[in-house]
Amino acid sequence: MIVAGRTGTAVLLACAALAASLPLWAEPYTLQLASTALVLAMFALSLQLLVGGTGLVSLGHAAFFGIGAYAVHLMEAFGPAPSILLTLPAAILLAGLAALVVGALALRTRGFFFLMTTLAFGQMLFFLFHDTPLGGGADGVFVGRPALSALGFEYAVGRRDRPAVMLLLNLGILLAMYGGLAALLRTMFGRALLGIRANEHRMSSMGFDTYSLKLGAFVTAGSLAGVAGHMAAMTEAFVTPELLGWHHSAEALLAILLGGLGALHGPILGAVVYVGLGEVAQSITERQRLVEGVVILLVVLALPRGLTGLRLPAARRPGLRLPAAERAEP
Repeated sequence: MIVAGRTGTAVLLACAALAASLPLWAEPYTLQLASTALVLAMFALSLQLLVGGTGLVSLGHAAFFGIGAYAVHLMEAFGPAPSILLTLPAAILLAGLAALVVGALALRTRGFFFLMTTLAFGQMLFFLFHDTPLGGGADGVFVGRPALSALGFEYAVGRRDRPAVMLLLNLGILLAMYGGLAALLRTMFGRALLGIRANEHRMSSMGFDTYSLKLGAFVTAGSLAGVAGHMAAMTEAFVTPELLGWHHSAEALLAILLGGLGALHGPILGAVVYVGLGEVAQSITERQRLVEGVVILLVVLALPRGLTGLRLPAARRPGLRLPAAERAEP
């Protein structure tokens, strides 16, 4: 999987600077929409570690996203507004433990069977929160946003300033997640994962414990999905069992396909385009999903490598190409 080079990094930083400037001039609705795109980017980025890093396609990845979101609700037992220093580690821990259990069993299968196994586990967790009072039932539940505190200092955030603060917080976490995964892929563990994707049998014959490596990637991806779910709960102040549904995993896969399967920064671009496309489609027609489907189909057919596969045509420099007569041998 390709990590953005200097040019790609510069573009990402420019986009981050643009997003950071939104609170200065954008309205609250735009800030909320941008936060939604950033949360989806986090979630798709966590799934990219599996799909683009090891070649594992999971339709149950949303289960870990939902567990991270419901961790905020479960932590309310310790107070009406527990600190983010408590809720965020709890979301990471719960999602990571769930990924450990699911991955330990699912990774004993391959290919289509792995896909269906993750889907089955995801649906079981979905119905656990949907059909029981554990998470507030089928209709979901409002949650109190965790208090923004650090090292004992409380940061009072008014209702009017909340969208801007959440946007900047989501942006910071997304950048930290991207930087962490970029560093991880450059380690021996990350290179081993890419080797497994290329040829697992060869990596196994070289002495690598491919099962443990894939399980480590699965748990890491699940924990990061828990971070994304936690930030979704903080952004929306509402959690619902639909967050654990397979269609939410499909949205992350679509973001990866739109952005680029072979690039780490692909899901970020894909998530922004996917959320923006949904907003535009909703403004022009009542059949939003139909328009989204047609556009996504056209993009996938025209750009099989996603948006990161776009290449500007090389400019022809005069004087570098010799006439045919001069190129001919004497």
